[in-house]
Amino acid sequence: MNFDWHYFFSLFTQLPAYVPITILMAVLSMILAIFIGGFLTSLQLSPVAPFRGFAHLYISLFRGMPTLVQLFIIFYGLPQIFPALRGLSAFAAVVFGLGFKQASYLAEIFRAAVNSVDKGQIEAGQSLNISRSKLFLNVVLPQATINALPATGNTFVSLVKETSLAFTLGLTELFGDGKMIAGESFKYFETYLAVGIIYWILIVVYTWLQHLLENALQKPYRRTANVINRSKEPVSENRPEASLETH
Repeated sequence: MNFDWHYFFSLFTQLPAYVPITILMAVLSMILAIFIGGFLTSLQLSPVAPFRGFAHLYISLFRGMPTLVQLFIIFYGLPQIFPALRGLSAFAAVVFGLGFKQASYLAEIFRAAVNSVDKGQIEAGQSLNISRSKLFLNVVLPQATINALPATGNTFVSLVKETSLAFTLGLTELFGDGKMIAGESFKYFETYLAVGIIYWILIVVYTWLQHLLENALQKPYRRTANVINRSKEPVSENRPEASLETH
């Protein structure tokens, strides 16, 4: 095996130039997916049947269709039906395509997170005449956010890797740059290995940041749990108060 180590390490000075556009596409797509996913979740939890039906249809459609097909429909197909979209850039098509796609997954994650909150807390708040909006913002949403964070993070990880499909629309990002470099040098193994390692580093950094966020969000609940545990501890017979009473 003739592995060119010098060429391999030199790639780490070229490929990172396209990391910012990869991250930007992933972040913008995720923001769009969160908003659409939250809206779909509200429709799923709605008592109105047509709203629930629309949400279920959207989720089924976008989860069942390959991501590449959706990108091609948005970039090549929609401009034929809507002439106003003929100036749509490849970057915008990727952001919208990935955002619409991941929203279908986030909607299910958010719905499960909301349903995982103990209903007894909501009933207790209603018995105190607390409005539904305050209950949702102060009781349901904080707990649902913590419950949904791990799965939402996995969705973002998948989203970062799916940005590599942008090259099929003529947009050069991390994978696209690696593909062109490999085509020029014919050193495919070294190039794609370097691309894969850079993606891996991005995921490792994000996983670390997500871990920090989870710990920060769970601190108030840990304090509450510690207070409850202390209150359940048995009273010690050797406490000063007990010794004074015996005298």
